[in-house]
Amino acid sequence: MTSEDRWLLPEGIEEILPPAARRLERLRRALLDLYESWGYELVIPPLIEFLESLLTGTGNDLELQTFKLTDQLSGRMMGVRADMTPQVARIDAHLLKRDGPVRLCYMGTVLRTRSDGFGGSRSPYQAGVELYGHRGHESDLEVLKLMLETLAVAAIDAVHLDLGHVTIFRELARQAGLDGEREVLLFEALQRKALPEIRQQLADWALPAPWGERVLALVGLNGGPEVLDEADSRLAAVGETVREALATLRRLVAALRRQWPELPIHVDLAELRGYHYHTGVVFAAYVPGQGQAVAQGGRYDEIGQVFGRARPATGFSTDLAMLLRLSTIPEPAGTAIYAPATGDAALEQRVALLRSRGERVVRALPGATETPRALGCDRLLAPWDGEWSVLPLPEPSPKNG
Repeated sequence: MTSEDRWLLPEGIEEILPPAARRLERLRRALLDLYESWGYELVIPPLIEFLESLLTGTGNDLELQTFKLTDQLSGRMMGVRADMTPQVARIDAHLLKRDGPVRLCYMGTVLRTRSDGFGGSRSPYQAGVELYGHRGHESDLEVLKLMLETLAVAAIDAVHLDLGHVTIFRELARQAGLDGEREVLLFEALQRKALPEIRQQLADWALPAPWGERVLALVGLNGGPEVLDEADSRLAAVGETVREALATLRRLVAALRRQWPELPIHVDLAELRGYHYHTGVVFAAYVPGQGQAVAQGGRYDEIGQVFGRARPATGFSTDLAMLLRLSTIPEPAGTAIYAPATGDAALEQRVALLRSRGERVVRALPGATETPRALGCDRLLAPWDGEWSVLPLPEPSPKNG
């Protein structure tokens, strides 16, 4: 590495500079206030912990995303968190041990071995909420609403919501008698909507006609909420589990329509995001021009079982840095007060009083050449009528021709 590139960061690793860092911090505080108003308590998990805990219930996807190292004290494998959700589940199941519903929220940087897409970050600033201890669609609805409120606070416009339910495919695969390997192959083909490949797989496996037709139906069951009517007629014969999954989606759509009647809702029964992790409803929010979801989540029951306490759970997460890039909130104009460098006691008291009231006061430093405006100041402290007063910053004089 030469001196010229010594300061380069690894690909996909970013830092946030002024004034974007200030905007992100304001957004973080606003979201924490939002979550607290809904009854969600903040937890701060560690950046690193033993690998077994970090990968709990998440399958192979998260394992590939996790940086691993050996703990020099215990000799055990540790991982840098790539997702905070398993950590929060551990806290609920093993440390809090509360009965009934528990609402938790979190915010912090995660680290991943690879980005989610071209040009994506490997160090997102993850924020999210988790609701434990309730199995009904009401808790899914609460989390969904809070996700949409999060995007509203971040001023993310033109949000589109995608809804799915992994139970439908899982139940079809079970009743069709697919073994684990074939289920995975079919799952991967469904994610690509690869209809010819799916037809060939079903023919090779010689599935009975009704089951092959029902699996093929999943590929086309996507569109507006009216897709659920077609799904009722084509999949209801599979059994009560599928009928209940479809009914849950109907309840969620109806409730969301009451609060957000103009919200575009897309239902896709072949959308199996987090299939090896989620156990029920899955959802994601998209905006035009952004290829990846701006927020996503779903139900993942029994995740706490390995910690000795199985708990139903639902939640969502997002990347605050991504929200910041997409936000339509304008950058606030610079507002600060410029104070001279003198050590006058009355001036010191005035500066302390202004700062205690939330004002930003920037002190001059001897020998510095920056102008007050270059420091983001629009006012200054100056003697006036026998005391230090806040005055408008004079407009710069026009340069002589």
